[in-house]
Order: sequence, then structure tokens, then C-alpha cells
Amino acid sequence: MKFIFSTLFTLLLATCFACQGAVPGMAGTTSPDHSPWNALLQKHVSDEGIVNYKGFIQDKSKLEAYLKTLSQNAPDRATWSREEQLAYWINAYNAFTVKLIVDNYPTESIRDLGPKLKIPLIKDVWHYKFFQIGGQESSLDEIEHGILRKEFEEPRIHFAINCASVSCPPLLNEAFVPSKLDSQLDRVARSFINDSSRNKISKDKIEISSIFSWFKGDFTKNGSLIDFLNKYSKTKISPDAKISHLDYDWNLND
Repeated sequence: MKFIFSTLFTLLLATCFACQGAVPGMAGTTSPDHSPWNALLQKHVSDEGIVNYKGFIQDKSKLEAYLKTLSQNAPDRATWSREEQLAYWINAYNAFTVKLIVDNYPTESIRDLGPKLKIPLIKDVWHYKFFQIGGQESSLDEIEHGILRKEFEEPRIHFAINCASVSCPPLLNEAFVPSKLDSQLDRVARSFINDSSRNKISKDKIEISSIFSWFKGDFTKNGSLIDFLNKYSKTKISPDAKISHLDYDWNLND
């Protein structure tokens, strides 16, 4: 009998630890209204993606109210559409990134916040658990790698989420919404790939963002990297074009 109870306790404990590492989600929720985030983006982000963090600081209460809505309404995977879930997680990543900068402004780079925050046992600032989703402590890394990349296999998310840095795809100055998500993802992909400050593309030679090196596997599941780029590039690239990657500028996007 002791053995049975001991075994059951061990299994329960293991399940508990597994739950702690599970991707956050909630049952019975509905897709939240992203218009408050849209209003903040329209007010404080330029068409080129330059972020007025001082303006966000002045509107911090509005930002935190939106983030509270996200925290309390994590996606219900059984009832939310794919588009509702994707829009939620992209907006959550971007809005919580803005909060991270707002809470620690001024800073020259988001990467400087890791040592500045002095949080033990984290590899970098992206692993810092500074917010909750569905009652669970979460990090930007968990949203990007544990949810967006793992669950959706949507390479265009790399042009939608913003890491508060110059070389990142610009922060779109509108919220992602389920009703036009596909067109928004197409727009940010096309805009980033054809941005000559971030990618230098010609027929026989391309110098492209390091994003295409770091996440190459995400872009090559249905063909080569050049096949993917040619879906959006104004300049058609030769299949045997020479590929190199540009240095990444981690300075703050303000």
C-alpha cells in the first residue's frame, strides 16, 4: 500500500512540474479587444517603426491595462481560431517587450537589461519571467520559441514580433487582428525583405539579415531560403545566388 501511495505521489509531483513548464492557456476565454494596443501603437510608433518610449511611459497605465487583459485572457485552444491565437501571441510579445523597455528606460539596448536586472539563473533578458499569462509566470522566450515557433509553423512571425532593436523588423504601428492577420503578415514580410537598410538583394548576390541565419529552418521547410525570399522580394533572386548575412544592430529602436 505504501508503495502504491508513493508511486501515486511521484506521478502527481511529476505532473505538477510538467504543468509548471507547460505553455500557458486558459479555458472559457474569448479573444480580447486589441484596439487599446492599436491606439497606443498609432500614437507612439512611426510608420518606419521608430518607437517613442517616453510617450509609452506617459501612457503606462493604458499599456498596463491592456497587458492585464492579455494576462487574464490567454487563448482557449479548443475554441479560439488559429488567427485569434496568432494575433494574441504576436501582440502579447510586442506589448510585453515595450513594457520591458518602459520599465527600464533609458537603455541603449535591450540586451543590456540582462546584467542590469541581475536576475539569477537566467541566460538573457528574453528568459526573464516578468509577466503572467493565465496565472503562470512567463517570458518572451516562451512566447517566441515555446508557442509561436513551436505551435504554428508560421515563418512570417519573425517579421511581426519586435525585439526593440534597430535591426529587428520594425514594430508595426497597428495591432495584429484575426480578421486581417494573413494580409498583415504578408505586408510585414514584404516590407522587411525589401528594406534595403536590413537586406541588400540583387539577382546574383544577397546580403541578408541574421534572422535568416538564426531561424533558417523556419524558412526552409517547404523549399530553399531563396525560394522563400522570392515569394516577397521585388528583385528575383537566382537559385545559386551568393548568400551572406549582415551584422545585427542591437541599439534601441527609438
